[in-house]
Amino acid sequence: MRTLPFTLRWLAVGGLAAGLGWSAALPADTVETITLGYLGMERPDDREPLSVLDPVLDDEGVQGARLGINDNNATAQFLDQEFVLHEAEVADGGDVGEALQGLIDQGADWIVSGLPAEALLEVMAHPALGDRVVFNAGAPDDVLRGESCHPNLYHTTPSRRMLADALAQFLGYKQWERWALVYGNTDEDRVLAETLREAAERYGHRIVGDKMWPHDPMARRAEGGFHAIQREIPVFVQDLPEHDVLVIADETDYFGEYFPFQTWLPRPVVGTQGLVATAWHRAHESWGAVQLQRRFEKLADRWMTPRDFGAWLAVRSLGEAAARTGSVERDAVLDYMLGEEFELAGYLGLPVSYRTWNHQLRQPILISGPRMVASVSPQEGYLHPRTPLDALGADEGETTCRF
Repeated sequence: MRTLPFTLRWLAVGGLAAGLGWSAALPADTVETITLGYLGMERPDDREPLSVLDPVLDDEGVQGARLGINDNNATAQFLDQEFVLHEAEVADGGDVGEALQGLIDQGADWIVSGLPAEALLEVMAHPALGDRVVFNAGAPDDVLRGESCHPNLYHTTPSRRMLADALAQFLGYKQWERWALVYGNTDEDRVLAETLREAAERYGHRIVGDKMWPHDPMARRAEGGFHAIQREIPVFVQDLPEHDVLVIADETDYFGEYFPFQTWLPRPVVGTQGLVATAWHRAHESWGAVQLQRRFEKLADRWMTPRDFGAWLAVRSLGEAAARTGSVERDAVLDYMLGEEFELAGYLGLPVSYRTWNHQLRQPILISGPRMVASVSPQEGYLHPRTPLDALGADEGETTCRF
């Protein structure tokens, strides 16, 4: 039988070790291990995307954590370090405490959360958590960075205010300063609408009129076909005052996708649909982002989402800190993560790092249409004495977070 040359045999063995998390390549007694737990929640039945082109995802978030583990271990093998991931998924409204305990029983010392805010607060208050650090990779609620902040809670997903500020900066750059606002009747949409109003005031825009979409999330308006939609929406918005842009607040994606090209006035649609502010987008390809996109697609067989990206950033934060310090000890890793030297390449043009006052990851925000990234915020001209990235979200002097 023909044998492979030595070099090819070495590469084949190395590739196998990579697929096994490199644990086979190093003697077990010399490897220092960081064990993480990913804690997610099943998608609610009423949260399916409005467009049939968008896939229904049941592995959102955890796939980003898996890729982060692979990326960490590609470097960790040379440092006698290893990253291990355990996973738990809670039914919608299920017992997050029980799932947390299960991860801890498996040795998880760090938790990556894909939970909504209410469930995440349950985790932070659970006695089993101890002094373990939790990375919030899914909840945008500003209260988690404010009154309900916690010294052991870090945020790799941007807050609603960061996203609203990023969009407002771009609209300011375009001089689209008169906004008409349409928001849904869910709690999330009402909170987002208020955040958008505050961003408009902060950056010198004016909301000239607003309306609440009257239908419930389950009342999809497609039953009558596009003929009914193209009659209903123009009538719904025709009494809004003259405006430059129509801003949609629809976090649950149950009506906003109907508005582009159906408005009374020929105006762009922005917000949660149309032109959006987002942590990550499948069309993003600058600054080496294609490499990350391709690695993710190979692993998950789909596009990376913002929640996947948030989980990836959380895992990579630990990998970067452990590699730079040469330690897996909790205090050494956290001290470096919060230090001025910490910089993580996030494929966003500028390195990302953590704010000391609320543990939010400062990061550029993509301004993207459905198929192409239009811009990246912070925009040119929006300055800050520390870094332009701190022009997005609550700054140190205005935070309500008190550790």
